[in-house]
Amino acid sequence: MAFFSKTITLGVLAAAGAVGGFAWWAGQPVLDDQRAIEFTISKGSGASAAGQQMVAAGVPIQPLMFNLLARATGKSGQLKAGTYELKPGTTPLRLIDQLVRGEFAQESLTIIEGWTFRQMRQAIAAHEGLKHDTAELSDRELMARIDPDFKEPEGLFFPDTYLFAKHSSELAIYRQAHSMLMKRLAEAWDKRASGLPYKSPYEALTMASIVEKETGQKSERGMIAAVFVNRLKIGMLLQTDPTVIYGIGPKFDGNIRKKDLETDTPYNTYTRTGLPPTPIALPGVASLTAALAPAKSSALYFVARGNGTSQFSDNLTDHNRAVNQYQR
Repeated sequence: MAFFSKTITLGVLAAAGAVGGFAWWAGQPVLDDQRAIEFTISKGSGASAAGQQMVAAGVPIQPLMFNLLARATGKSGQLKAGTYELKPGTTPLRLIDQLVRGEFAQESLTIIEGWTFRQMRQAIAAHEGLKHDTAELSDRELMARIDPDFKEPEGLFFPDTYLFAKHSSELAIYRQAHSMLMKRLAEAWDKRASGLPYKSPYEALTMASIVEKETGQKSERGMIAAVFVNRLKIGMLLQTDPTVIYGIGPKFDGNIRKKDLETDTPYNTYTRTGLPPTPIALPGVASLTAALAPAKSSALYFVARGNGTSQFSDNLTDHNRAVNQYQR
């Protein structure tokens, strides 16, 4: 009888020790060094397959122990497929939580205010963390998949920093940036000043893109917008160099010449009245706000002072005087 009692006691102690050891293992960091490891869990993988895939990627974890832990926590069938990054300090318990929550390895892409759509496409195409699934599409084909209401993509994407899971679709980034632009534009349009010469939010977006390219000083954007709004109201030519440069396209060599100002294109605001047919860049919030809530001013002219600011004038005589003072 004593023998059986002793055997049972040893069994209980062994089981308790195993449970304690398992619990200790589940709370210890998987990685000892500072080297993060990237791994991918395939679609439809359970805990057993996920453990094998992690080991194959170089994650130092025991697949059997990982499987048992996932089952013990009731999360074996909840693991999400995707690419992850195991960082130093992550325990097996935290790792399972990461896989259940779908906390994928993240990348970022920054779209700069004032970029053209061509520059945006180049940045997206060059990003190594994206799945390049739009490379064969023309601009119009791409726009048709994003928003069929528009044919030309220029100006229709919001400049910002976007976070996404590794190997995300390029198309998803385009859609996110376009959705954000439409949201920001709608917000600015709803708060627009009265009496503006725009027939649609798209025309306001076009103005915002001109303001974006005309100045790097956020504090002056309201005045820059006021000048162009005042010109539109009286049918005066906008005469803004950035539109001419956009019309020249990739052939522009950095110098704008008199013949460029005299050569008619749909974007030459020295030869054509009104706004150009499309935006000329990707405007940010400051420029959208300026275009739809310009400064209250009667100015019709401005000239660069040479220190990053501008001199504004209400009439041609004062403008010529400012040009002589700051440009000659």
